[in-house]
Amino acid sequence: MGFPSNGAEKPLKFLIYGRTGWIGGLLGKLCEGQSIDYVYGSGRLENRSSLEADITNIKPTHIFNAAGVTGRPNVDWCESHKVETIRTNVVGTLTLADVCRERGLILINYATGCIFEYDAGHPLGSGVGFKEEGTPNFIGSFYSKTKAMVEDLLNNFENVCTLRVRMPISSDLCNPRNFITKITRYDKVVDIPNSMTILDELLPISIEMAKRNLTGTYNFTNPGVVSHNEILEMYKEYIDPSFSYKNFTLEEQAKVIVAPRSNNELDASKLKKEFPELLSIKESLIKNVFKPNQKTATA
Repeated sequence: MGFPSNGAEKPLKFLIYGRTGWIGGLLGKLCEGQSIDYVYGSGRLENRSSLEADITNIKPTHIFNAAGVTGRPNVDWCESHKVETIRTNVVGTLTLADVCRERGLILINYATGCIFEYDAGHPLGSGVGFKEEGTPNFIGSFYSKTKAMVEDLLNNFENVCTLRVRMPISSDLCNPRNFITKITRYDKVVDIPNSMTILDELLPISIEMAKRNLTGTYNFTNPGVVSHNEILEMYKEYIDPSFSYKNFTLEEQAKVIVAPRSNNELDASKLKKEFPELLSIKESLIKNVFKPNQKTATA
């Protein structure tokens, strides 16, 4: 579905929120690489007048929201900072969507797919993934609960493109936000297949989605699933043959985390239909993450 952005005929100019975030930073580099004019917003998402001032001053054709609270070092932070989480993830995101709608602008909103968990209709290992129109069934963490709430409300805005990111991975294996970096540093990991997002491949696609003025919800993951152990075995093969890891069960994991974690498979067929060149998760991992790092690791 498209939205008649008032920037359709103008040269592209992106207003990006999330300058200090991982995705926000990568977006800026991609814009530079494509010679797309972009500016980072200075306004606070929950401050409507500051957002309006940004749009008036910058005159963007599209707006990207990569701001949000995920918690440091992880989503457990949100369990003890609920009001701060609501302020940004709910109030801020909805305010930005509403201001964009008033100005006739498309908002590309990086959301999360961690609002589902395997169930009887989508069993682990079945290959049956949750579709975009599915009702979220995971509210184990406060972070996921707020994200499910805001996504439901954003469905009413015809100018929003919601991209459900999951367990993001990039070729930067030193970045502490990178899922691979995280699990290589854990003492023990659970071994569950999940849908994941290879940012090196998918972030450029999100820019293309803006160019096409796409709106609606998309499972923003590579097709298929990959397990923690499969990723760590690839890490051993391509990066560090001496690497070793240990597993533990979900029950054992529950003893060292505050809030449960989402595990699921998302159906990426809607995104694949729009972008047929989209690689499966394992193909993308090898092509975009492990092979580019192989030389530097063995040099």
